[in-house]
Amino acid sequence: MMMSLGLFVFKLSSLPYQNINHQVNYNWGENARFGQRAVSQFLGLGQEKLTLKGQLLPELTGGARYLQALQIMADSGRAWPLIEGTGTIYGMFIIESLVKDSGEFNTRGQARTITFTLNLKRVDESQAAMFGDLLAQAEGLYNKASSAVSSVIAGV
Repeated sequence: MMMSLGLFVFKLSSLPYQNINHQVNYNWGENARFGQRAVSQFLGLGQEKLTLKGQLLPELTGGARYLQALQIMADSGRAWPLIEGTGTIYGMFIIESLVKDSGEFNTRGQARTITFTLNLKRVDESQAAMFGDLLAQAEGLYNKASSAVSSVIAGV
C-alpha cells in the first residue's frame, strides 16, 4: 500500500502515483510601522493541500475504473482520511479536483496511457475531529448495510 484515501487504496496494481506535492500554508498578519520594518504576527495555520500525479498503463497497472471510484468519492461531498503507507496520518481531505488525460488509443478506442492529477484539500481541525467524522461515516455505512440485509431477509 502506497497510501489510502478513505477506503480507496493507492497501490502499484490500482492507481500508482509518481509524484506528491504537499503544501502547507501559514497565516501571518502584518502591521506597518513608521521608519521601521513592518511587524508580523502569526495568526495560525492556513490551507493544506496535497497533489498526487501519476500515469496509468491500463494493460499493466490500474485502469479508468479506479479513477471512476475516486470520482464517485468526490461526488459524495465527504471528507476522507488520508493515510500514507508508512503510517503517517495526514488528516481529513476532500477531493477538490481530478484531472484525467488519456492518450495512445488502441483500435477499440481504449487509452493505453492515462495520466491523472488528484488535488486534495485538508478540512479537519484536529485528529479528534477526524475520528469523530469517521465514526459518523462508519455508523452510516452500518445502517445502510443493516437495512439492505433486512430487506433481503424480508424478501425471502
